[in-house]
Amino acid sequence: MSPDAAIEALEREAREELVHGILPFWSGPAVDAETGGFVGWVGPDGRPDPEAPRGGVLNARILWAFSAAHRGGSTTAAMAARAADVFTGRFLDPEHGGVYWTVDRAGRPVDDRKHVYAQAFGVYALAEHHRATGAASSLQAALALFEQVERRARDPEHGGYREAFARDWTPLDDARLGEGDLDVAKSENTHLHVLEAYTTLLRAAPGPEVEAALRSLVELFLDRIIDPAGHVLPFFDRDWTVRSRAVSFGHDIETAWLLADATDALGDAALGTRSRDAALLLTDTVLREGLDREHGGVFYEVRDGMVDREKEWWTQAEAVVGFLHAYQDTARPELLAAALDTWAFLRTHLVDREAGEWRRRVDRDGTPQPGHETVGPWKGPYHNTRACLEIMARARTLTTADRP
Repeated sequence: MSPDAAIEALEREAREELVHGILPFWSGPAVDAETGGFVGWVGPDGRPDPEAPRGGVLNARILWAFSAAHRGGSTTAAMAARAADVFTGRFLDPEHGGVYWTVDRAGRPVDDRKHVYAQAFGVYALAEHHRATGAASSLQAALALFEQVERRARDPEHGGYREAFARDWTPLDDARLGEGDLDVAKSENTHLHVLEAYTTLLRAAPGPEVEAALRSLVELFLDRIIDPAGHVLPFFDRDWTVRSRAVSFGHDIETAWLLADATDALGDAALGTRSRDAALLLTDTVLREGLDREHGGVFYEVRDGMVDREKEWWTQAEAVVGFLHAYQDTARPELLAAALDTWAFLRTHLVDREAGEWRRRVDRDGTPQPGHETVGPWKGPYHNTRACLEIMARARTLTTADRP
């Protein structure tokens, strides 16, 4: 099959999965018909728990997904409007500003801390909703969150952002996102999602303050976060002293294409050249060290020298986009092959055709693992929706004449 035919087939499959798999699940089984919101948990048995707390990150991701899908022509504005009403009405703190971590079914705060990770997703989702629908209220809310992050979390001495705060923006001692994280002042993961949020905000509302903040983030990734060995460094002290060298292949390749996207939004040719080189370094390292050439897909991580060869849904989604982005940039056939092979693995083993969503995690050979949720605080329609939309958009530009 020719490259053009393979890319056209990839685009068709991505569109089919988005329109007939992912979006119907999130506009159907994931909706809490009684409260008008979205359920916070669907367990391994496929049954929603209507009383489970609802996550600010999950609901921002739902808003982003419906908004981006609408802007991409794959759904109507109604679900995006519903998600915007839920997010702004239940997750934004009217007293202190910012996004709550979790609320209950009625919208009352359960965990009212202000993690910058959640604020970033709020900016990302609201800015995307404005881009998709022109909603002025969403842009206003996104800019208000941007101002809070810049005023409360930016480190004026060392650069970057502190991780977590109490409801009134008092710094917290424990800033971990999850049990597997280190309790440190700064993380690559939080900064990555601030980067993507500010990229979208700059496109929604160009202005010098957002541009300066995004430029500073790009430079931090180039100067501090990306290791010359070809991986992103995950955890740091406040002064950027490295606290861990654990490898996340998903974060490596997600950073690669999001960094390139950020410099594209900035329109800075010199910074773009540096970002391009860094993105290719990260992608080539994942190609060399993370791609499973026996079974397909991309391994999860390397921690304490041990490779976790199991496959997570989000890692595969980001890998397809990252490999496809690098192929657009270089026309190297091995990168297209990696994108196609990774898509084939996830489409065969991670897409749950019965449930309509994607499985969270499978064994190296694709055998489904029991016991994982379909919906949860970290399991939503963000990575897979974005992967489908990115494939669709990039496929339209990947003609033989357009390639380098």
